[in-house]
Amino acid sequence: MSGTTPTAMQAVEAVQAALAAEHAAVYGYGVVGGRIADERRGEAREAYDAHRSRRDALERTVRDLGATPVAAAAAYALPFPVPDAAAAVRLAAELEDRVAGVYSDVVRAAGGPLRREAAGALREAAVRAVRWRGRGVAFPGLAELTTPAVSRKQ
Repeated sequence: MSGTTPTAMQAVEAVQAALAAEHAAVYGYGVVGGRIADERRGEAREAYDAHRSRRDALERTVRDLGATPVAAAAAYALPFPVPDAAAAVRLAAELEDRVAGVYSDVVRAAGGPLRREAAGALREAAVRAVRWRGRGVAFPGLAELTTPAVSRKQ
């Protein structure tokens, strides 16, 4: 990536962070799916599929930007125990908040079609978070930037 402008480097870093968040969300939704109540299982499956699709698209985007996509971890630490359906719903909302946060960084760092795609992903994550939580936040993705929802196990 020699000769890359700082702005392009920022875009690559932001897209890599979004890819890492999508890897974590796919893992997290595996946990959600194992604990969620039957009446919300379809919603969890749709979110899982959406994150897998975004993850795959981001891997292509990273390659198109001339970088090697960040790999998924073998396992991730959850932000809290998920022993039941209520905790699974909280985890799903948390995952969506975190994904929205990293996509807000892509919106800031990128331009053109990549920025539009990131804005769409941010919007989708915010809508899913509202559905899981039952209420929204004023600026999805902005307040949640300080802690990851799921971190790599060491």
